[in-house]
Amino acid sequence: MVVLTGHTLTLEEVKRVLYQDELVIAAKDSMEAVERSRKAVEDIVANKKVVYGINTGFGKFSDVLIEADDVEELQWNLIQSHACGVGEPFPEIVSRAMLLLRANALLKGYSGVRPVVVERLIDLLNAKIHPVIPQQGSLGASGDLAPLSHLVLALLGEGDVFYRGQRMPAMEALTKEGIAPIVLKAKEGLALINGTQAMTAMGVVGYLEAEQLAYESEMIAALTMEGLRGIIDAFDERIHLARGYKQQMDVAERIRHYLADSELTTKQGELRVQDAYSLRCIPQVHGASWQALDYVKEKLEIEMNAATDNPLIFDDGAAVISGGNFHGQPIALAMDFMKIAIAELANISERRIERLVNPQLSDLPPFLSPAPGLQSGAMIMQYAAASLVSENKTLAHPASVDSIPSSANQEDHVSMGTIASRHAYAILQNARRVLAIELICALQAVEYRGVEKMASQTRTFYEAARQIVPSITKDRVFSKDIEAAAQWLKHIDWPFCSNKITSVNQYQ
Repeated sequence: MVVLTGHTLTLEEVKRVLYQDELVIAAKDSMEAVERSRKAVEDIVANKKVVYGINTGFGKFSDVLIEADDVEELQWNLIQSHACGVGEPFPEIVSRAMLLLRANALLKGYSGVRPVVVERLIDLLNAKIHPVIPQQGSLGASGDLAPLSHLVLALLGEGDVFYRGQRMPAMEALTKEGIAPIVLKAKEGLALINGTQAMTAMGVVGYLEAEQLAYESEMIAALTMEGLRGIIDAFDERIHLARGYKQQMDVAERIRHYLADSELTTKQGELRVQDAYSLRCIPQVHGASWQALDYVKEKLEIEMNAATDNPLIFDDGAAVISGGNFHGQPIALAMDFMKIAIAELANISERRIERLVNPQLSDLPPFLSPAPGLQSGAMIMQYAAASLVSENKTLAHPASVDSIPSSANQEDHVSMGTIASRHAYAILQNARRVLAIELICALQAVEYRGVEKMASQTRTFYEAARQIVPSITKDRVFSKDIEAAAQWLKHIDWPFCSNKITSVNQYQ
């Protein structure tokens, strides 16, 4: 059971809720804080004080006073008009993460919603009712207005949801679970959509997958080291201590561990004096990507526990202050950084693939073909990897450097953070396929060298991978192998310690 407080949610807890369907409850003292902030809103409405978002219009309409009798209609209209997302829906697991993060943010007690609103978000989460939320349409400032409006529709019994593997009308799923829709009261619509939960949810799911892929990239690189008879001296602890980056030292240590008893790696001068950078600089390049991922993790864990709507209610209603916590710039920059970090793992992987298949760069069979000339082997797999890394270079262009004014120039600088998080996820899918190609080529190379000479750690990984991708004994449709290997990398247990494969998550 994960207890939401609004302040203490961790990525490890998020992982349990998303991937293990762990149930969620709200902390009692946090719900009491929600009740106090709600009373402040009700007092404002009763005393006819003019406060933005409670009894005024929104954005450019912030100076338009709304009569008390129209406050509920104001919230209804807000959700209906703002639910204009377009494109394919977010992955279901991202929608699940949005429910979790929105409930956690409201539990901070600064938003002025009724406790029932938080309860209903948690009800949907625990019942596995996940709103269908289009991916496109958010500027990433004023919050993720369009995506979160589609989330709120489900609370109202409107729109569509994913439920038990099917897409259906929200009211049908709510009825099956005995959950009553809610009617929004003063400020509640704005409090629900004025936040960064779409970009943060997409970022969290992307980060969790990126972290696993970064670990896997090191094991795959270790296989390649064996396939190319790489020089282990480059991973000597003294080299990496001399530079001082912890992440670089950690990568070198893990590679040394994976290759500790290998008979396929070589020593400096045994076959050649130095390896190419794609082998020799694995700790430096992968380590730099880990530095970026550590930065991303820090920002995500802050944002997961942040109050990001507007206005915020302080001191039991003594102060209601308009600000800009909905601005997604911190996450936009983090997502752009993650894009580059993951793209680089694919870039260096593709260069290792080239060394595995190019007969001018190694003594392996040309293109790892079982019958060079008659059969092409891995020739076009390298083409596919090159295409994916080239596409990543386009996707890695920073979204956060762009801004288009909106709401009649009232909202004149926006983050584009949701675009950044979506592109980061696209890069991640491409990178995983590139690493799947390296894995296929490295498996073939170590087989050529002699599996019995492999390190015990890499041998275990080899045996598990061979359950997914058979040895290349003749040309076949390698697209199927690439996709199978990529899906395996996405779902295996990590850190890798056995050949057990986890089941595919139902929301992926």
